[in-house]
Amino acid sequence: MDMNFVKILVESLVGFLALFVLTKVLGKSQITQITAFDFIAALVLGELVGNGLYDPEVGISQVIFAITIWGALIYTTEWVTQKYRRSRSLLEGSPAIVIRKGKIQRDVMKKNKLDVNQLMHLLRDKDIFSIQEVEYAIFETNGSINVLKKYIYQTPTNEFFKAPPQETILPMAIITDGELVKENLLEIEWDEQQVIDEIKGQGLTIEEVMYAEYNKEEGLYVMPY
Repeated sequence: MDMNFVKILVESLVGFLALFVLTKVLGKSQITQITAFDFIAALVLGELVGNGLYDPEVGISQVIFAITIWGALIYTTEWVTQKYRRSRSLLEGSPAIVIRKGKIQRDVMKKNKLDVNQLMHLLRDKDIFSIQEVEYAIFETNGSINVLKKYIYQTPTNEFFKAPPQETILPMAIITDGELVKENLLEIEWDEQQVIDEIKGQGLTIEEVMYAEYNKEEGLYVMPY
């Protein structure tokens, strides 16, 4: 095999592992609550690894060093925002109320570079097709929007109907793609044989099941291929 291909292979593996470790260190919020700064950081990290792969003058140690330095800077930024509340608006931005008491706040939208078409698109993502339904809308730092509907359009709750309190049941996935999810068996206090017996009772084997979930009230729900 050409040595250049071996070099690219090794550097790709090292870059992949380094980025994997970095994402574990930085935590899930880097993905689920990505801000403009996080987006730029992700692009820079990708460039660092990409340039390291195809630049013959850049070695593995330099790629790891660059990722480590950039990762340390991101981690420090996250630490500062957690430690010092006043730094958050500067480093992460702050939410903005773009609809207040049913009225669009044009000055706030202009400040956040948001036009009406973009606002309506974000509202439709929340299953809201008329701005008349909205009492408050908050434009979040990650570019999403959260909405509080006007009272008349809000979904009635159990509290509204004075329903008695009941236990909230969390369904657990037991089989996915023909394989047992063993860690979830511990949650429902079942063993593998119980699942096999339940599936067998429906004329199936585990390998024939695409998805199965369990909850205490309804038992085991099975969806075969």
